[in-house]
Amino acid sequence: MQEARKCWGCGLVAILREGCGKDFFMLTRTDIETNMFPAAGSPPVRWRISEGLVPYGQAVEEMEREVAAIAAGEADELVWLLEHPPLYTAGTSADVADLIEPDRFPVFATGRGGEYTYHGPGQRVVYVMLDLKRRRQDVRAYVAALEDVIIRTLDKMNVRGERREDRVGVWVRRPEKPLLPDGGMAEDKIAALGIRLRKWVSFHGLSINVDPDLSHFSGIVPCGISAYGVTSLVDLGLPVMIGDVDVLLREAFEEVFGPAVPETGAGG
Repeated sequence: MQEARKCWGCGLVAILREGCGKDFFMLTRTDIETNMFPAAGSPPVRWRISEGLVPYGQAVEEMEREVAAIAAGEADELVWLLEHPPLYTAGTSADVADLIEPDRFPVFATGRGGEYTYHGPGQRVVYVMLDLKRRRQDVRAYVAALEDVIIRTLDKMNVRGERREDRVGVWVRRPEKPLLPDGGMAEDKIAALGIRLRKWVSFHGLSINVDPDLSHFSGIVPCGISAYGVTSLVDLGLPVMIGDVDVLLREAFEEVFGPAVPETGAGG
């Protein structure tokens, strides 16, 4: 497998080369074992938190460098927590009709699969750069594991996040909202997911809405899905800040992926 992409919560994995195993499409993500601990003796994952707003282009360049170094065995794995200034990103399947306000914020074409998504202040973006050769060479299990990290993080705040087999990402039920046209309960997305793999090293990752300006999502049809809304922890009534979420994120990550240690000199 050379490279695979997955959108920010928009659809199925696009595998660019065979090699995922006969059970790849047989299990639901809920059924998949999400323990992704590394092989014995592997060094802990570097845990980096950047302050301020990191320009998107700068973040992509840094991810590219880190992924190359990890794949070459020259650097340990890395999880990078940051925020971006307001922007939209377009995946390889983006439909220009879903970009409702093209002049509202900068729009970046990305190499990931999927459609349009929003990043901005108040949203914790987590770029996850792991060598799956040290863990499990299973794309779908990796996606399920990232969702598990989000669900565990939310659970630590008494928020029930749920998977949906037809919608990647993590969702919360909103019984106080009007029913959907089909009579189903309203649901909002609270966390998005989008990955890419190169030589079995992952990059991009996930985002959790802590307290972003939810009106900023109105400039796009997020992931091409118009039937469901978007929410945040603060919108759900939780008086939390990003730093609070970071502590719980690390706990949840270590439960699924193993030890992580703060990166020396991290924070900028």
